[in-house]
Amino acid sequence: MALCENGFSPALLGSAMDAAHNRPLGLVEEVLSQAHCEREEIDAIAVGLGPGSYAGVRGAIALAQGWQIGRGVQLLGLGSVECLAARAAREKILGPVHFVVDAQKNEFYLARYEIAPGGWRETEPLHLAPFARVQQLAQRGERLLGPDATQWFASAGNFYPDAADLARLACARRDFVPGEKLEPIYLRETAFKKAPPPRRAED
Repeated sequence: MALCENGFSPALLGSAMDAAHNRPLGLVEEVLSQAHCEREEIDAIAVGLGPGSYAGVRGAIALAQGWQIGRGVQLLGLGSVECLAARAAREKILGPVHFVVDAQKNEFYLARYEIAPGGWRETEPLHLAPFARVQQLAQRGERLLGPDATQWFASAGNFYPDAADLARLACARRDFVPGEKLEPIYLRETAFKKAPPPRRAED
């Protein structure tokens, strides 16, 4: 999750996230403290929507929604793969790149981008792909980048979303949404079973 306003430093955000990524509220306090900024000065929050840890993304969304209710800030959501593309462009990893993220169940989130100096273009939208499909790409020598990608494909490269890139992307966007419109990027249909109501003790 990123907090962004005019003059806010993406590099500062990145270092704070590295230091406190397991403590969402601690992260907020760390970022604000390092930026010499009060909560009341924040007017926009950008949330990473994944794909990634479903519980983690849900937690970040909930925190942002609560902040919007309490402070009236503007919200927007950004995908992890877009952040990967931004990082690739920043690091001048040029040409076609397949970004691959573990989706469990022997499947991967897969998207293809064309990376050029100063920008990128999506050429194959994010979708679920079976292991065999991604393995074929690796065997053909296609460039595969993603979090812990070498765990499954030796020729791939480990590549992670950078909080600073999330902040840079967010500062250039104005497509704000109401909190209830923020949803994790989760391409499978979700089905949750509600717990039965608690049983009342017998008198």
